[in-house]
Amino acid sequence: MSRRVVVTGMGAITPIGLNVDEFWASVKEGKTGFGTISKFDASEYKCHVAAEVKGFVGKEYMDFKAAKRMELFCQYAVAAAKEAISDAGLNMEKEDPYMAGVSIGSGIGSLQVVEREYEKILTKGPGRCNPLMVPMMISNMAAGNVSIQFGLKGKSINCVTACATGTNSIGEAYRTIQYGDADIMLAGGSESCITPVGVGGFGALTALTSSDDPERCCMPFDKDRSGFVIGEGAAVVVLEELEHAKKRGAGIYGEVVGYGCTSDAYHITSPVEDGSGAARAMLNAIKDAGIKPEDITYINAHGTSTHHNDLFETRAIKLAFKEHAKEIKINSTKSMIGHLLGAAGAIEFITCVKELKEGYLHQTVGLKEPDEECDLDYCMEPVKGDFTYALSNSLGFGGHNATIIVKKTADF
Repeated sequence: MSRRVVVTGMGAITPIGLNVDEFWASVKEGKTGFGTISKFDASEYKCHVAAEVKGFVGKEYMDFKAAKRMELFCQYAVAAAKEAISDAGLNMEKEDPYMAGVSIGSGIGSLQVVEREYEKILTKGPGRCNPLMVPMMISNMAAGNVSIQFGLKGKSINCVTACATGTNSIGEAYRTIQYGDADIMLAGGSESCITPVGVGGFGALTALTSSDDPERCCMPFDKDRSGFVIGEGAAVVVLEELEHAKKRGAGIYGEVVGYGCTSDAYHITSPVEDGSGAARAMLNAIKDAGIKPEDITYINAHGTSTHHNDLFETRAIKLAFKEHAKEIKINSTKSMIGHLLGAAGAIEFITCVKELKEGYLHQTVGLKEPDEECDLDYCMEPVKGDFTYALSNSLGFGGHNATIIVKKTADF
């Protein structure tokens, strides 16, 4: 029999708050993190808005020398992990470090260091390239730096599935604990690529919003949606085997009960049009949880505000849940913080945990008139009520579909 897995700590760096409490307070206010790009001059780019992290200072979270050797996506991950460990009340001196691991992914790693060092190579020659360029650039270094900073010697992995990365990372950590490879896993995602290459590349794909209005640039499921808003940040949770958590008297936020994955095997950027891949991922997660589709009454959607995603995800929900789809409350956290790419699923997981705990579903901010084919209940206003399960979807370029299910905390 597989072991039960609970959430005992959470940490976040987001465009609307530099910790979980700040983030959640902003969510309940319906606050958005959108504004004109300030990290570089984007005036000649197709997209001019982003959801940037504001006020973050790396050396406030870690040793100054350590911070200097980390790119932003790693600094965000370490900061979120530090909060999660503190929140969980973990004392690593009392734990077997080989039974405590890391599953923190990044979809891209550091575009900043690539841009910076390539410019040096062009202007000053290859001999001026930073010796630490590669270890600062590669996406596994979020997991690597968290492992190093906190002495976590168990399984350390970096799942890269584009925009499904955060959800896959938490799901793989859940599986790791279920089957006894670890008692504790720090899991989540981190991303920071609001850079010329990042914005230029996504803009060339016509994936980014064409609106310059911070109030109307990210509108999941709205008939006027024009693309996603690129965001940045990190979210990390402490997952723990239930008996291990109980033994040390840890507070428990919720239980991870289901995880499902599929691949569309269809197109490098577009989800399959009938939603069948995402539908099967949801049904796989429901089966894994040992529940029925009718038990799901809330979905945190991938909800990117692109034409294809919102339409095809709606079709996927209808395909998976049939008539019951009309009874499900659906919202998109990206409506406030944009698309955090490899970190998106992780911050949305934290959102689900907080929503279940407080019996409060946030609204899909910016949604005023749903698209004709997006005809489900997308929480145009906040919803209060008792919800037992939260199902969270993440869909990534390449056809990656990942779904995770959290259950409201019971008395253990």
